[in-house]
Amino acid sequence: MKIDENRFFREATMRICGNLEIDKALKDCLLYIRDYIPADFMGFVIYLPDEKAYESLAVAHLSGSDTLPIKIPATDKEEKLLEVDFRKPRITIANDSKAEFRNRGLPQGFNWPEGPSIIIEMVLSGKRMGALIIINEQKIEYTQTHSDLLALLNEPLGIALTNSIRYRKVNQLKNILADDKRYLQNELSKLTEQEVIGANNGLKKVMKSVHQVAPMNSPVLLLGETGVGKEVIANAIHYSSSRREGPLIKVNCGALSSNLVDSELFGHEKGAFTGAVAQKRGRFERANGGTIFLDEIGELPLDAQVRLLRVLQDKQIERVGGEESVSIDCRIIAATHRNLMQMVKQGTFREDLYFRLKIFPITIPPLRERKMDIPLLVQHFIKKKSRELALPGFSTLAPEALEQLIRHDWPGNVRELENAIERTLIISKNQPFVFDDLTVMDGNREQDLVSERGRSFLTLESIDREHIKQVMQHTNGKIEGRSGAAEILGMNSGTLRQKMRKLRIPFGRKAKEIYQ
Repeated sequence: MKIDENRFFREATMRICGNLEIDKALKDCLLYIRDYIPADFMGFVIYLPDEKAYESLAVAHLSGSDTLPIKIPATDKEEKLLEVDFRKPRITIANDSKAEFRNRGLPQGFNWPEGPSIIIEMVLSGKRMGALIIINEQKIEYTQTHSDLLALLNEPLGIALTNSIRYRKVNQLKNILADDKRYLQNELSKLTEQEVIGANNGLKKVMKSVHQVAPMNSPVLLLGETGVGKEVIANAIHYSSSRREGPLIKVNCGALSSNLVDSELFGHEKGAFTGAVAQKRGRFERANGGTIFLDEIGELPLDAQVRLLRVLQDKQIERVGGEESVSIDCRIIAATHRNLMQMVKQGTFREDLYFRLKIFPITIPPLRERKMDIPLLVQHFIKKKSRELALPGFSTLAPEALEQLIRHDWPGNVRELENAIERTLIISKNQPFVFDDLTVMDGNREQDLVSERGRSFLTLESIDREHIKQVMQHTNGKIEGRSGAAEILGMNSGTLRQKMRKLRIPFGRKAKEIYQ
């Protein structure tokens, strides 16, 4: 029977290169070429020189296909045979025995079926790619005609093998990225929980609101002075929600250039304006499936407010220069330190947008109204900043330091406290902390550390008692060991127990339930 080689090449190439899933492509090829070449089984093999082993990339037989990789070591004889250079595809016919099969440096250890075999070792652009092995179980011997037909498929087989290896690497990288993403999200979730210092004290009402609204998709408006920790609360909402596997995109509206705010938020099409050399996704598109945090929402220009209102109402955006709407599925958390109602009256903030954002407002109290959180915040920032500054060990507070911190009004809130800790870490040189420069930090007041008329203060004993109780609450009643109360307070565990007895603070097994 005369074979049309051009048709054979075209049809076989379409099947072997028609699917990136190499096992399925191999199965399609097998079903076609068996009309011309005796074949019940096909397998792709590559040699891994670093591991001195063969690897089976894919196999196909009449009943199915598979890409389960199998490795077997190469013998010294096989390695020497593989070192022989050749520039053209090499075809080996093994009709008689397994020994002849092995003599060409190719494996017989994959538990493949037995029978006459024909092997093509592909060469593409002068580089050896791997081998395709065909086996028939009908005991039909291969001939030179079969060898000539198989030689026609050198290039498509080499291309298919190259694409398969690249496709496998892409999938491996994709799986690694997905695993890294899950890991980082878990770490961020843990970090978020650790950073909400005061969740059981000064921020107890705030965290109650967070847990109420987190499972919903409703917009949230965070209100509070600059530096109170609005971003921390936004993190807590996102990572407590069903969207925690999605992205959390943070935008400082006050930092966006007025002429580029639409492009940054909603994206642009190629050629939409000078410099738009390619299509760009905006922050809302990047937040699809997750949450977008719009900090300083009061700084958003009026025309951008109109577009934001459409996102809230229709869940759609339009890129700058675009004609089609893009559907968006993201939750909006907005935050501001400004009086939005006053801005509405002044005409600088849209009333309809204000009421759409204010579906669930959460007001975060300033630090001066939750001074009970200061001791734990101080310990948290000392550890955090010590790590960031690569300082050996953790510094401790001087006896008068906590009183200084509690007396200060903290106009800059938690951010001011964090900066004060960092500055003190830098200048303390491993000496106990003192905060004698707090007055300097507040230019509007001259006597932050001086007792004011009609103002009452806690006694040192009360401060110590409250601070130790909060630390015990933080450690779930644990005193000794790593992350125990004694380590956090920088005290010997025996000294701490003695002080707790003096201050009548319960501890031990009987008191364990108190701190759970």
